[in-house]
Amino acid sequence: MSDNTVQATRFLKGGEFLIRDVSSDEVFIPEDFNEEQRMMAEATTEFIEKEVIPERERFEKKDYDFTLSLMKKAGELGLLGISVAEEYGGLGMDFNTSMLVCDRISGVSGSLSTAYGAHTGIGTLPISLYGTEEQKKKYLPKLATGEWMGAYCLTEPGAGSDANSGKSKAELTADGKHYKINGQKIWISNAGFANLFIVFARIEDDKYLTGFIVERTFDGISFGEEENKLGIRASSTRQVFFNDCLVPVENLLGERNGGFKIAMNALNYGRIKLAVATLDAARRVLTHAVQYGNERKQFGQSITEFGAIQQKLADMATYTWVAESATYRAGQDIENHIARLKEEGASLSESKLKGVEEYAIECAIMKVFASEVGSYVSDEGVQIYGGMGYSADAPMESAYRDVRIARIYEGTNEINRMHSVGMLLKKALKGELDLMSPAMKIGGELMEIPSFDTPDYSELFSEEKEILGKLKKSILMVAGKAVEKYAMQIEEEQELLMAAANMIIEVYAAESALLRAEKLSKQRGEEKTQTEIDMTRLFLYRAVENVGRAGREAIYSFAEGDEQRMLLMGLKRFTKLQNPINVTETRRRIAKRVVEANRYPFTI
Repeated sequence: MSDNTVQATRFLKGGEFLIRDVSSDEVFIPEDFNEEQRMMAEATTEFIEKEVIPERERFEKKDYDFTLSLMKKAGELGLLGISVAEEYGGLGMDFNTSMLVCDRISGVSGSLSTAYGAHTGIGTLPISLYGTEEQKKKYLPKLATGEWMGAYCLTEPGAGSDANSGKSKAELTADGKHYKINGQKIWISNAGFANLFIVFARIEDDKYLTGFIVERTFDGISFGEEENKLGIRASSTRQVFFNDCLVPVENLLGERNGGFKIAMNALNYGRIKLAVATLDAARRVLTHAVQYGNERKQFGQSITEFGAIQQKLADMATYTWVAESATYRAGQDIENHIARLKEEGASLSESKLKGVEEYAIECAIMKVFASEVGSYVSDEGVQIYGGMGYSADAPMESAYRDVRIARIYEGTNEINRMHSVGMLLKKALKGELDLMSPAMKIGGELMEIPSFDTPDYSELFSEEKEILGKLKKSILMVAGKAVEKYAMQIEEEQELLMAAANMIIEVYAAESALLRAEKLSKQRGEEKTQTEIDMTRLFLYRAVENVGRAGREAIYSFAEGDEQRMLLMGLKRFTKLQNPINVTETRRRIAKRVVEANRYPFTI
């Protein structure tokens, strides 16, 4: 399945993109998908076009049975068992293929996207990764085929972002055959129709939670009413109550005290899958927007002929394309590491666990970036539609509401921002990433007189690569000085962490776009890659501005006097464009491509 896998010449660790130059030959781009993977994507799209789009209004009428019926049909097509090993009734496909299917199944309805993600990810994955052989044989075939639906019970009224503070208790019965669970879980996706629940509860006074596999038919489990939600209206969301719920001891998942680890690793998967789940929705919103704009006449011409609309279309296309580039880059890095670990003798479960765990930083980054791109694109889609965008009769209204949850799912974007920086610093402290050495070098560089030589920028992206390198230096400079001041107390400086995260996110996304465009230009030639080159340069222009703004905010928050002036001087040097693009003309060229295609034209 992975004959197209792009193997890096050197293993790129998670977060190492900040301190290492990466060649375009080393990265995966969506255009690298092989024929078999494209066929899976087409089959998924065909399912959506045939079964979902004609009935999309049913989602807004809270037709939970319809969502369940679609999930059952997806199971019949094998779409629920993409990542489940063949020996347990699944297709056993690689990680990036599972990403591609998740991408295509999630583009029309947030309700279906949520049901699919909850089932295939956090509802099934913990058993695949942590289950005993008996648990896998018993449950995975049912989940892979859609005979059973899965759900995940972690959040409690007093335990949201602070997941380990949950109060649900598990007590071993006197005969030692069952755990008796008591507690309440909220915001449980698929709760209305799930047959199996991954439940987290604390045994006695344990430090950490423990995971359990709970069947719907077990005594002592009950459910609240369906929640009324802003969007994803046909996604079943209920409270789940456990009142002396008896769970066989053999249904303990993983190790005692190991539930928090299960939850966190499941979230790593969930974050990158959520990122990819926003992509096709953004593509479809842009397609609707440009088609409406081409048809809508004002002042005697189509509104897509106006510069203000072209600006929106260009930015929507650019951000969607960049999110696509970065998400699949991260997905293949995960897959490559899984394959590497398997070759070294690790089991499939261990390989998948460590493969995703290594890139937990990138998972958090992409969850934030892609979800915010989705929100931005849907918001602009409403604006292009004007008054019709606010009408429930047009597709923009539901898209706008459905995508809003993506910034809350799998840890809020604020949590993920801080988490990404925190993980980077922990890797550095453990000696897994040498961030401080390059950071210290930058301090010396600031004291040097800058070169006034005119560089040779004749090669494609030579200047852009130099800019990217300087943006990375700005991050290391700011983060290094902040750590120097606060040490581990930096975790309490949340505003500073969020500013640093914004810098990191922009750089990862910009680099991913540049590498994709460069790789495509090598394959197709610059002329046939002009729009992709334009989008890369447009995004980088915005990234420079955003990194500069976030960097200044960070510096103002912890530095004063001469130190502040020196850091601001360095930041200005690192965020300076020698040859700025003509932003208007660049946007017009991108928009022209979109308008003429009458759709998002870069679909893989």
